[in-house]
Amino acid sequence: MVFQDPIAGLNPTLPVGQQIEEVLRAHTGIGRKEAKQRARIGMAMILGPKLLVADEPTTALDVTVQAVILDELRRLRDESGTAILLITHDLGIVAQMADEMAVMYGGRLVEYGETAAIFRAPRHPYTWGLMETLPRVDTAPECLRVIPGDPPSLVDHGPGCPFLERCPKALSVCRTEEMPPPASYRGGAAVSRLL
Repeated sequence: MVFQDPIAGLNPTLPVGQQIEEVLRAHTGIGRKEAKQRARIGMAMILGPKLLVADEPTTALDVTVQAVILDELRRLRDESGTAILLITHDLGIVAQMADEMAVMYGGRLVEYGETAAIFRAPRHPYTWGLMETLPRVDTAPECLRVIPGDPPSLVDHGPGCPFLERCPKALSVCRTEEMPPPASYRGGAAVSRLL
């Protein structure tokens, strides 16, 4: 119901976001974290944007709630035609959601292309390292792998590849040149369209 009188529809003593969360929780039985995520997605979509930037939209959510939020993003994309730029560290989400992906390290783009192609054959050593840190079900359980070393300074970086100091495959050319992105890179920030 949409009330004619806004005073009858909204409680002036409570934030609007809280009231939206309460409606979602009362009628769907979802938890507070999921309701908060959905309210934020609703706020972002209300003006019918051509691009939705989703910065870690599933952080701190359990896998069930995460799946619901990702399904909601897919539904919104399909119904509205809005492109979604999904920012995440979770390669599982990238694999299931993104047509194209950009890998950044030290604030610089190190790899860009079709998601499936990058997962099949990563070109940059940082991307290789990321792929190796993923838990695997086809091998014996062992400790999770990590990328040794520390991230670079974002304010004091010189020429060359930003991954140089942590790279097990570094060559002398890496000290002066960055690895060029694939020919399909169109320059600037790439927008990932979801599957």
